[in-house]
Amino acid sequence: MPFYRISEMEDVKDIYAPTYHKQVNGEFMKVGILTLHPGEEPDPHFHPNEEQFDLIMEGRVRMVLGEETKVLERGDLVHIPRGTIHGRQVLDGAPLVFLNCKSPVGSGALSGDFNRAADAEKIRGRLVKG
Repeated sequence: MPFYRISEMEDVKDIYAPTYHKQVNGEFMKVGILTLHPGEEPDPHFHPNEEQFDLIMEGRVRMVLGEETKVLERGDLVHIPRGTIHGRQVLDGAPLVFLNCKSPVGSGALSGDFNRAADAEKIRGRLVKG
């Protein structure tokens, strides 16, 4: 069925972060609704086979995307090209809820194409400093 009610969707355990998300897979793309709390953010990483869009639906996050660092808030949309290192830090102690859309579907797991950045600790430092 092509219609979904988020409140009725099953929670799926993320592979690389201590979080759960709701997810729907189509033929060519997958979509997840994620809630992150401070300290639950996955390590900075990249996806060699997937391009991604994130829509911030609630809360604020500092995001590193390649060489850029930016604070994103409700209504901001970001395109993450395939192979681009990115990471997030939830700000203000509030949870961040965002829509994550990726293509292609691949294995079907939302984090299936996750590859930790070799310099993840250095990037995390950029997230903390702002």
